[in-house]
Amino acid sequence: MKLFRTLFVTAGLIAAPVFSAAPALAVETPQAIHPDLPKIPDRTFNVRDHGAKGDGVADDTAALQSAIDVARKAGGGLVEVPAGNYLSGPLQLASNLNLHLAAGATLTMLPLDKYPGGTQRGEDFLSGTDLHDVALTGAGTIDGQGEPWWPFAKTAGAKRPRMFKLSKCERVLVEGVTLKNSPMFHIAFSGMKHVTVRGVTIRAPASTDPKTPSHNTDACDVSGRTILVEHCDISVGDDNYTCGGDTHDVLIQHNTYGNGHGVSIGSYTRNGVSNITVRDCTFTGTGCGIRIKSDRDRGGIVENLVYEDLRMTDVDEPILIYGAYMAKEREFRDLNRLTPEIAARYPAAPLAKLTPVYRNFIFRNITATAATGRRAGLIWGLPEAPASNILFQNVAITADLPFGIYNGENVRFENCTITTPDGVNKLSTANVKVTVTP
Repeated sequence: MKLFRTLFVTAGLIAAPVFSAAPALAVETPQAIHPDLPKIPDRTFNVRDHGAKGDGVADDTAALQSAIDVARKAGGGLVEVPAGNYLSGPLQLASNLNLHLAAGATLTMLPLDKYPGGTQRGEDFLSGTDLHDVALTGAGTIDGQGEPWWPFAKTAGAKRPRMFKLSKCERVLVEGVTLKNSPMFHIAFSGMKHVTVRGVTIRAPASTDPKTPSHNTDACDVSGRTILVEHCDISVGDDNYTCGGDTHDVLIQHNTYGNGHGVSIGSYTRNGVSNITVRDCTFTGTGCGIRIKSDRDRGGIVENLVYEDLRMTDVDEPILIYGAYMAKEREFRDLNRLTPEIAARYPAAPLAKLTPVYRNFIFRNITATAATGRRAGLIWGLPEAPASNILFQNVAITADLPFGIYNGENVRFENCTITTPDGVNKLSTANVKVTVTP
């Protein structure tokens, strides 16, 4: 039986090493995810036949909606948007419908001063509820003209449109298109079943851009069941991907990430999040690589997650997982400076239905360099709900500050390297048992 060097840590003090049998880790790699694709009738409706000009001057909203409505009444089909620049306000989608943007086609959201309802309503651009068999495809582009909207992120009561918003829909495909500069989220799907996002490019300035920072321009927010996101190229001003509670069976693979807050979960995780795999992705200059956040009034069980074959360069935090997202005290919010002593001061609370619980995570075959002055990572469980059953295999991280692990159980490092400057600890720990093997 192989023996492991185990460090028992309380409030940052490492006791004498204890050798014990390797504990079992109750997590398995989820199976491949193959969502059902939408079935679209073989009929085509060209928006030009409904009066769309595509000249970048005329308001084509009525013509575009007319094509969609006629397709709906006919039982569905492909709504073709040929090359051109089509100015439009909000559009309501339909079941059995593929909105296809041909190469050279740009669907441009009306500017803020002409957008129906403006910041009073913030009406979503492409939307639908309780639909089935819906697709947005093609080599064309949707331009949200978001720059005038972004400052309203800081205005109380102001509302901004999401570019593509669906709820409670089934069999949805987003493929090939370019989405850019949404006033708010680019893709925002909730309560979904069988979603595929493939080969999509999404662009907005970083939230730290010195000239035109974008705010809340999340790329791909998809919550639900049986979700595949692959071969996408994403750089935005908020989460690159995120999901909320009641999300299960997700595969995120072969994606390239630039600006943004990383591949995220939370902050609302009520009804649980499980069986998510993130593999073969690249992160460059991203705020976080992997990010999971929640708090006591919005939590649930987050379990059975696998992160493997990831490459991260110059990211603020390669791995950031914590359950005190809404903490008001500044010492608990400055996560880069969180120490064992500060973490130990965080008060416990009774275990409740909405307590965030993190368990059964695998991090495997990951290389990362943190940005200057940043820590290698942080896993911070709540005192009443330690993060448990966490395995690191073949992980190499270079950073100026240690990897913090506070309030945890059964945390294992196998063949891992954390490189910090001379005199700087590799790990910073409190109230956790860590097992390390060569």
